[in-house]
Amino acid sequence: MKNEVLKILFIGDIVGRPGRNAVRAVLPKLKENEGIDFVIANGENLASGKGMTKEKYDEMISAGVDYFTSGNHIWQNRDIIPYLKDGSVKVLRPANYAGDPPGKGFDTVEIKGQKLTIVNLLGRVFINELLDDPFEVGLNIAEKNKDSIVFVDIHAEATSEKMALAYYLDGKVSAVIGTHTHIQTADEKILENGTAYLTDAGMCGPENSVLGVEKDIVIAGFLTGLPQSFKVAGGECIFNACLIEIDIESKKAVAIKRIFEKVKI
Repeated sequence: MKNEVLKILFIGDIVGRPGRNAVRAVLPKLKENEGIDFVIANGENLASGKGMTKEKYDEMISAGVDYFTSGNHIWQNRDIIPYLKDGSVKVLRPANYAGDPPGKGFDTVEIKGQKLTIVNLLGRVFINELLDDPFEVGLNIAEKNKDSIVFVDIHAEATSEKMALAYYLDGKVSAVIGTHTHIQTADEKILENGTAYLTDAGMCGPENSVLGVEKDIVIAGFLTGLPQSFKVAGGECIFNACLIEIDIESKKAVAIKRIFEKVKI
């Protein structure tokens, strides 16, 4: 008899209104077709491409997202900060910020009678060298939650940092999925000890853009070296995600697949 699995959909960084529209267009049918048990999305770019508001959070919860991870941009819209403080939203900030910032870096929920611990980590390479070590923080959380399926979002620039973390946590967590670069990679795999891995889940947002931003603005920044006022692009969108199946008994991943859909809105 085949063991029961937990199907977790992880959605890449949702960028502004186009990204939210793409999620609303794709997610309900995808959940139905795939029999998805739980949906996690990176939401640090929900509001105009940087940060999150309670209004945009509610919109995506209504669309079918169950929980949000984030990253370095979560602090760029202060509207969400009070809700992080009082715990009234299902949103994580990175667990490896030093001190005691608002919110929590990991949380445990129960699905199908099984504990699922969601962890948000932020890379240090090219982002913030003053952060606590994501390797040490991630391992500590994993060891304290051995009775749980553990899902990690590593929000980082460097491919090597993401990949090294996955190998470091292989067999100690069920999945390590990367975010932040907004470009979906094609290296999905299950590591030797049962951890699902993908360097970057990609994004939900305008396809004809640079990471969701109007391309001419970004080009001007590179050509001149001057600061630019970013604006989320429009046009046709993409929906990037990955679907991971985890054996409830062993807590090991048994399947991972990328999802890439083009969306006309």
